[in-house]
Amino acid sequence: MRAVFVLPLVFSGIAGHTSMVMAQTPGAFTATGSMTTPRQFHTATLLTNGKVLITGGRGGPTTGASAELYDPSTGIFTNTGSMTTPRSMHTATLLPSGQVLIAGGDADGSAELYDPATGTFSAINNTTLSHLGGPATLLPDGTVLFIASAELYDPSTRSFASTGFRVETATLLPNGKVLTTSGNLAELYDPATATFTRTGDMIAPSPGALPAAVLLTNGKVLIAGGNLNEFGGSNVAELYDPATGVFSTTGQMTAGIDVWLAAALLPDGRVLISGESRVANCQNTPDGCLGTAELYDPFAGTFSSPGYSQSEEGHAETLLPDGSILISGGWYFCGFRPAPGCGGTLDKAQIYHPGVLVPAPHLFSLAGGSQGAIQHANTVRIASADDPAAAGEYLSIYLTGLADGGAIPPQVAIGGRLAEITFFGNVPGYPGLNVINVRMPGGVPPGPAVSVRLTYLGRLSNQVTIGAQ
Repeated sequence: MRAVFVLPLVFSGIAGHTSMVMAQTPGAFTATGSMTTPRQFHTATLLTNGKVLITGGRGGPTTGASAELYDPSTGIFTNTGSMTTPRSMHTATLLPSGQVLIAGGDADGSAELYDPATGTFSAINNTTLSHLGGPATLLPDGTVLFIASAELYDPSTRSFASTGFRVETATLLPNGKVLTTSGNLAELYDPATATFTRTGDMIAPSPGALPAAVLLTNGKVLIAGGNLNEFGGSNVAELYDPATGVFSTTGQMTAGIDVWLAAALLPDGRVLISGESRVANCQNTPDGCLGTAELYDPFAGTFSSPGYSQSEEGHAETLLPDGSILISGGWYFCGFRPAPGCGGTLDKAQIYHPGVLVPAPHLFSLAGGSQGAIQHANTVRIASADDPAAAGEYLSIYLTGLADGGAIPPQVAIGGRLAEITFFGNVPGYPGLNVINVRMPGGVPPGPAVSVRLTYLGRLSNQVTIGAQ
């Protein structure tokens, strides 16, 4: 479907909403509150309410089943309900419903759901997961692909099904396929056919194990870092272009970052990769191995160091609503002959403040309420309680906050179900105004005020409503 723009509309909530605001401490790391317990190999998931859910990990006798919430507005961590099963090296996926799917980890193949409304976890039955530490990917149809064991979770049936393949990293591409890598081999998973096909091989003959794999705003995939051996991490970085199926070199990292690194895409298009720079002479030093961080600039194709020095691995990076990054937990590695007193799991957390903070996407609403500025496509009619949207019809959603020329599509959830995206981008003649054309998903419970929210570049928009029939 082509983009259709029918304007003007009367929007509210625009006042004070600018495209960029300056950070308080630009380009720096600052301490924030400590977690309630030390953790490594945990998960940290941004919720629809702007808080971060942190689950499981290693660190103490009760860490594995524990969970806590980080509130960016206060910088404080507080406990929430405990998981049904202790976990570390597991996955956590925010579902379109706002719940979080927690799955796998260590030698456990179970799964459970976290409900932010009640702060409780509930077990999922008929689970066949067998993966350990593999990535989980939310697909455009709302199912979740567990790529290490290649299984699909369907939220509508609360069940898992095997696809029969095992890989190391997974990245959802703009075309809906998933790029998977294992060593220097790469394949594409097609959700439409549930099949894998070979694509171009990586250039490096010995890329790092478990590297970072991040989808860039231009649609290419950055693959960087990872473990080479017990004395060092890889400084190799490559780009995968879905349009050609070919990998190409990009600038080298300033230091090799070891296995169990963490990475996050910043709203300005750069990538923050943090972890441990393991070198031979760190084994007997009182402070252990050196922690490091790299900023990748896709426009220049270069890496630079932002000055991070925390020694850790097994930590987590989470993009916060304001565009800063929460770095939580991890552990000090002191080599295989550690000095006395060196090492241990961290309860510390830090915030990375980029030079410029880019606000999260903002859905426009009509003046005087939460009714979204969402039109029946090709008309000036608003999809309201008096003129509700029907399953399968096309809608135009107006907003601000999409990257200019960005290739990564947003994910739009209507009534807890993902909608098919048919167009997204700028509205000609209206600087700063964006539009997303979607197809109304089926199975949405009818009502006068059904929730509409989108996820874009790892962050959630505000919520508006739509009438649905």
